[in-house]
Amino acid sequence: MKKYILILLVLLWSGSSPLVAATVQVMDKDELKSLLGSSSLVLFDVRTGKDWSSSEFKIKGAVRLESDQVAAAVDNYGKEKTLVFYCA
Repeated sequence: MKKYILILLVLLWSGSSPLVAATVQVMDKDELKSLLGSSSLVLFDVRTGKDWSSSEFKIKGAVRLESDQVAAAVDNYGKEKTLVFYCA
């Protein structure tokens, strides 16, 4: 089973049901920091518009995704990966 970690409510943007949102784990910044650099971590920045483009804070190595690309991205990674989606 793939691990899905959610920093904020990305699922609202992707149109997922509340049932799916209830099964996703939430991670705090300290837990994320402990995983940075791990080969099992895939970090996605799903901030939109000005939230992304005007931000001076971007996590090195994060993959930039639009909200409509989330489902396809999930399907592209193996079950051994921890997928983290973050937004503002």
